[in-house]
Order: sequence, then C-alpha cells, then structure tokens
Amino acid sequence: METQAGAHGRVTGRPRSAPPPRPRSTADRLTGWAVTTAGAIVAAYLVFYVSGRGGEELRTVIADGVYLPISLIFTVLVVRVVRLRRQSRRSRIAWGFIAGAYVCQLVAHTSWFVEDAVLHDAAYPSFADYWFLAFVPFMLVGLLLLPGSQRTRSDRVRLVLDALTVGASAFMVLWYLVLSPIFGTDGASLSGLLYAAALPVGDLLLVLALATLLLRPSTAVDPAVRLLAGAVSMFVVADIWYGWIQLHDGFVGGTWPDLFWVFGCYLLVLAADRRLVDAGREASSRLAHRLATDWLPYGAIAIAYGALGVIAQREGLYPLGGMIIGAVVLTALVAGRQMYALHENHRLAVTDPLTGLSNRAHLTELITRMAVQTPRDDRQGAVMLIDLDRFKPINDVYGHDAGDAVLQAVAVTLRSVIRSTDVAGRLGGDEFAVVLPYLPDRSVAERIAQRLVDALRTPVIFGEHLLSVEASVGVAYHDFDTFDAQTLLQHADIAMYAAKRSGRGRYQVYTPELDTRARDAELRQAVENGEMVVHFQPAIDLVTGGVSAVEALVRWQHPHRGMLPPHDFVDLAEETGAIVPLGTWVLREACTQAASWRAAVPELHDLRLSVNLSPRQVVQPGMLETIQTVLDETGFPADRLILELTEGVVLEPDARTVTSLEQLRAVGIRIAVDDFGTGYSALSYLRLLPVDILKIDRSFVTGIDVDPEARRVAEAVVHLGVAFGMNVVAEGIETAEHARLLTEMGCGFAQGYFFCRPVPGGELLEKLRDGAGKASFTPL
Repeated sequence: METQAGAHGRVTGRPRSAPPPRPRSTADRLTGWAVTTAGAIVAAYLVFYVSGRGGEELRTVIADGVYLPISLIFTVLVVRVVRLRRQSRRSRIAWGFIAGAYVCQLVAHTSWFVEDAVLHDAAYPSFADYWFLAFVPFMLVGLLLLPGSQRTRSDRVRLVLDALTVGASAFMVLWYLVLSPIFGTDGASLSGLLYAAALPVGDLLLVLALATLLLRPSTAVDPAVRLLAGAVSMFVVADIWYGWIQLHDGFVGGTWPDLFWVFGCYLLVLAADRRLVDAGREASSRLAHRLATDWLPYGAIAIAYGALGVIAQREGLYPLGGMIIGAVVLTALVAGRQMYALHENHRLAVTDPLTGLSNRAHLTELITRMAVQTPRDDRQGAVMLIDLDRFKPINDVYGHDAGDAVLQAVAVTLRSVIRSTDVAGRLGGDEFAVVLPYLPDRSVAERIAQRLVDALRTPVIFGEHLLSVEASVGVAYHDFDTFDAQTLLQHADIAMYAAKRSGRGRYQVYTPELDTRARDAELRQAVENGEMVVHFQPAIDLVTGGVSAVEALVRWQHPHRGMLPPHDFVDLAEETGAIVPLGTWVLREACTQAASWRAAVPELHDLRLSVNLSPRQVVQPGMLETIQTVLDETGFPADRLILELTEGVVLEPDARTVTSLEQLRAVGIRIAVDDFGTGYSALSYLRLLPVDILKIDRSFVTGIDVDPEARRVAEAVVHLGVAFGMNVVAEGIETAEHARLLTEMGCGFAQGYFFCRPVPGGELLEKLRDGAGKASFTPL
C-alpha cells in the first residue's frame, strides 16, 4: 500500500473566483433601454411641470400623452414576467393578475388621452375612469396571491391585527377627505357619486392588501413588491384628490395629481423590470421583518391621530381636546410598552442562553439575507462553521459544567477576534458559526479564520484543570452559485469536515472538489467510464533477488487532473462507500492481468498477486462470494492470491471479521497486514488471527542507515513478525543500504522504489519476462 507523509500546518483551499454574470440577451438589453427611456420621459415631464411653461391646453396634452409610452413599456415588461419559467406556479398566477391590472392602466390612459386631450369630453365618470377602477380588483387579487412563507397561527393573528390597524387608520383619512364630502355633495349625478365612492373604497382594499403583503415575513424585502407598494401608494394619493376635485371643481390635466400618477406608472415599470431580474432567485427560507414594516401599524396610528387633531381644530372641538391628548398619550404609552416587550422577546428569541451569542434561528436569518444579495467585487460575504475538536472528552471526564465553561470561553474568543460588522453565534452543541457580510476581499475571511484557529488553542482554566480544545473551521464564500442559506451552510460544513480530515486545528476554504457527494458521484462514474487503471509493484526476495509477488495499486486517470495516486481518492471512496465497487473492480482487473501473465510466461506460474482489501469490503455481506466469483471468472487460483488488510481492521476485529478471514484462508487465500506499526498496539491479535504476512510500514525503514535507534526499532519489528511465524515484507526500500540492513535483520522480502516503481501491467510483464530465467520466484 502506498502512503504519503502528512502535510503540517494549516490547510487552505484556494478561493474560487466568482463566475462572471450571465451574458445579457437581446431581450435583456431591450428591456434595459426601455426602462431607461421611461425614466427619461418621467424626468423630462418633471422638468416641464416645474418650469411652469405653456398654457392650460398644452400642459393637459403633454400630461395626458406622457402616460402612453410609459404604460406601453410596463405592459410589455409585465408580459415578459408572466412568461418567465424561472418562478413558481403561484408567482406566475399572481403576476398574471398584476399584468391584467397593468393592461387596465394601458387602456385607461389611452382612452383618457383621446377623451381629454383630443375630444375634450368632460364627462364624469368617463370611459377611462371605469378602466382605472378595473385596475383595483386585478391588482388586489395579484397582491394577495403573491407567495409568502409558512406562518404559525400566532403569526397569522398578528398579521390580521396589524393589517386591520393600518386599514382602520386609512379609513379614517378616506372618510374625512372623500367619503364624507361625497354624501354631502348636492347636484352630483348618481353615477358620479357611486364612482367617487367606489374609487376610495377600492383604494382602501389596496391599502389593506399592501399592509398584509408588507407585513408578511418573506415578501417584505422583495424589491419588486416594494416597488409595487410604492406605485399603488402613489395612485391612492392621486385618486383621493382626483375624486374630491371632480366633485367640487372639475379635474384639469397637468395639475399636481398627475405627478403622483406619472411616478406611480414609472414604479410599475421598475417593479416589472426588477421581477425579471429576481424571478429565479426567490428566497427559500423565512426572512425577518424589515424595520420599516415593523413600524407600519404605529405609523398608521400616528396618521389617524393627526387627522383627528386637524378635525378637532377645524370643528372647534376644544372641549374634547384634553381627551384627545390623553388618548394619544395613552396609546403612545401602550405602544411603547408593547415595542419594548417585543424588543426583549426578539432578543431572547435570537440569543443563545449559554453563550450570549446569536442562536441558530438568527444566524440562519442573517445568512439568508446575505445570500439573496447580488455578489459584488467590492462587497464579499462569507460564512464560517467552527467545530470544537476534543470537546466530548471534556464533558465525559470533567462534567457538563466544565463543558459549559469551555463554550462560554469560546464565545468570548469569538467576540474578540471578529470584526464589529460580523456576527458570531452558536448552532448547537460545540458547533459555532460566524457571518461575515461585508468583506473588502476574500483574504480578510481567511485571516479571521486563522486568528480564530490560533486563539481557540488557548487553554481554558476550570478550577484546578487546564482544558484544551482546538477548532476545525470551514469557510464558504457567497458567490453566484449560492443564493440561499442552506447552500452556504452546506458548503461551510463540507469545508469544516475537510479540515477535520486533514488533521484538525486548522481551517479549510470550500471548493467544489471538497464536495464528497459530487466527488463520490464522479468517482463512481470514473469506474464505469474506465478511467481507473491498475499499476503493479513487485515484492523482492532479499535472499534470492527474485520477484516473489506483485502488488496491485489503483490509479485514477482523471480527464482534467491527470493521473491521481490512491491517497487522492481512496479515503473519500472509503468514506462514501464507493470503495466497495472500486475494490471489486481492482480485484477483477488485477486477477485478469495476473492470469494472462501466467498463461503467457510459464515461469510466472508461482507468482503471487497482492490486492488491498478495504475495511468496508471486509465487513461487506457476501464478501467471500464476491471474491470467489472474481476468481472463477478470471481463472486466477485462490492459493496465489494475497489480500492486504490495514492494521486497524486486524487489530480491532469482531467475531464477524475473524470468521470472514478464516473463510478466506480456508480456500487458500493468504492474509497480510499492511502498514504494520501505524496503528495502536494490540499484539495479541497477531497471534490469534489468521494472518500470514506482516508488511512493515515505511516509517520503520526510513533512517535505518543513519540512525542507530531507528535501526534497532526496525530490527525489533522484524523479529516480532518472525516470532509470530509470519513472512515479513518491508515497504519503502529506497537504497541498497536499506536492503542490506534489512537482510541482516532477518527480513525476508522487500518492496520499494529501489527495486521498481509501480508500473502498468504491460511494462511489468516485460520486466518479468526478461528476468524470468535469471532469478527464481520465491512464494511468500
């Protein structure tokens, strides 16, 4: 078995550069030009309005005409939104109704231009007015259908109460400004009165829908929804004054309500454009309320009391002034007490009680907010997962109080290392996380990770004990492939476990190569695609110089990374279970080649074949049947096969393992212990288990030619194997002096680069054919 010296120090992955944004299509470029054109039209109209130039007729024509291109643009854009496939079915239905509202606006503005600017028809309500009114039900249904997150019963109750608070406040304003004057108007037509009443009622329903929408957790931060809310708010303000003006003086185009309608139409353009951009990135988990929407009910109450104060002043109700002031103060005190309670409840809800850090829910919320933002070169984001190494023995030996002291000390360390803009939290147990939302570049995250690793090595004083822990840290960057919190946390988790596998007490940056699931699928596919190859390395009889056996060693001919040695993928295969089909393939391929050598060169008839057997294969049900099937298919004899097991399998066996090994020996297969000396000592097992061959790890061979102590240790291990009646094979022979000294120690066989490197089967066959008549083959 080949081995590689472990790397020391920290393990870092080179951060992957963010891929460039998706190239813009022709439709995207046209959309950008259309939005820019709409903005230019609005800006030009604002300049014209402020300048005060032109007479009443010119201002009316320009005001009526400015809506036509803008409404045409937002209608085309919203049709694109509805046709998008990168959104949920409910989103498409909701935006379908919103598109209907857009179309109503287009028809209304077109007919209004004809009636007002061309025909000078002053009828109220006009044909256009009915289309403006039709805008309300379509927009109302669309807003209510926009998808949101799952809510608990308490969430739904609070949502209803908050929305009704906003609606009640809006009703007070609408009643005073519009509805009450309507019922007191003399001489107005019935249709005019009904329309004048229907429009504010419809606007009130839209206000309720907006309040419901903005107070929902998942949509409060959606930019497209906020733009829609702004547009509807503009329309509501303009509609209120439009109805009042029409009943009293008659509306004239080009006056200030047109400013609200024009800006509202432009916001419809921006909302559709934003939806086109964000349709494929709908947030996948619940988001917290935005601060602005949390204050929405209280703002509505303030507006209602303000209106009540104005009424009291105008109506001369000063006898009630003290009561009004008292009501305002009482309401303010109740609201203040509620806000303080909510603040405390929120603090308790997002804080880990043991460490005082953020808890899992708050961390997930922060990571989700960061994940839905578009990455920029000057604003990077990252997530770190921190897992304490050797924490469980502290709990087991010193008790949970000691464990709690360590966790609290870790919390203090985290606060001292991270920046003021970062947030540290505890996910649970001994696992922590840090959210780094504003990084000037990625190297900052790596420096923080290294400082964390170094700082967490400081022992914790608990009574008379010094408790030492280390931390494995995984770092994952927010890029164009991570649009949700789950993916970011998953990447950080993968990197953290990679750091643990690399030796603990270090950090690792996530790269796609670390993703065991993807690499496992790639590895299994490599076996099916024939990317695996088997090389062979001979074992030499140190007495005769003949080749006594050959060891099969798998290689991966990766299409992009070139030839990969076993240590680059065998551990992963063992971890994921891919080692079972891979090991079977290696056994079959090695036996097939060795059988062909025996047929081609009669002198190789006694040559043994050594194949590694992984720990997972040893415990796999039907292992013996699988091996026997391979031998039957290839024609390679069982008594010429050696199966090499790692020391851990042999030295920690269970009854099932012992039975399996005995069954293998019963059919003639010999068992070898590979890399002996690298595990924990349990020498009694060597005498009790059916083991025939002891392969000494290269670490015992290194230095025997220059270090007397290393020579004595190697000699003791060789004598140990001989004492147990085993053939001893030394690995890692790199010089002639190594071979000479091992021969003097009584070691019978050797394997290493001094004799031959691992080579493909065809090349080794030529070497064996050339040397077949020059040396005898001594069976192990």
